[in-house]
Amino acid sequence: MSEDFNMSMRKFLKQVGVTSQQAIEEAMRNAGDTRGQSFEAKVVLTVDGLDLEHVVKGKIEGA
Repeated sequence: MSEDFNMSMRKFLKQVGVTSQQAIEEAMRNAGDTRGQSFEAKVVLTVDGLDLEHVVKGKIEGA
């Protein structure tokens, strides 16, 4: 893969990670006391023009 491809992919993934973390943190603040709770999370990544649907599931523990 080319260096331009690698850089654009890293930039995109960094944006996904940072903005997703910010959104989750805001939702947790808005939810109030979430200690002792866990939340199922799912991210679905699709890429227009490619036959790609990538699903990542996980659990987020309340704080």
